[in-house]
Amino acid sequence: MTEHVQIGEVAARTGLSLRTIRYYEEVGLVAPSARSAGGFRLYAEADVDRLELVKRMKPLDFSLEDMRELLAVVDALDATPRPAPGDDGTERAALLARLAALEASAQERVASLRRKLAVAEEFAGGLSERIAAQRSPASGP
Repeated sequence: MTEHVQIGEVAARTGLSLRTIRYYEEVGLVAPSARSAGGFRLYAEADVDRLELVKRMKPLDFSLEDMRELLAVVDALDATPRPAPGDDGTERAALLARLAALEASAQERVASLRRKLAVAEEFAGGLSERIAAQRSPASGP
């Protein structure tokens, strides 16, 4: 039997707010696997893993549609058996190609964030230098 946890524990484990988890349910990204007799959302480990995946996509500014697509591809790959010898595996190959395109997009976004971080670090470093220069005694005649 699958063990389920309530939304509060999921929030604590993932670092997501209750509101965010409910929103992800509302927009169709993640749904609880079950409900308690009292109607409380119950999440299985796979649901928590799915929330973690969505959480990791967020800093890369993936749209909700991109997130849905990635989750659909992952779900389809998990449900599609590996091709047997003699099977061309075209469905699986198409899914893998789409996953590779999403991975390339993620890599581009990571590179963009690294460039932004370098600019931000340079800016912060310049401020630190300015502060240090203003604090040191004036040199001169």
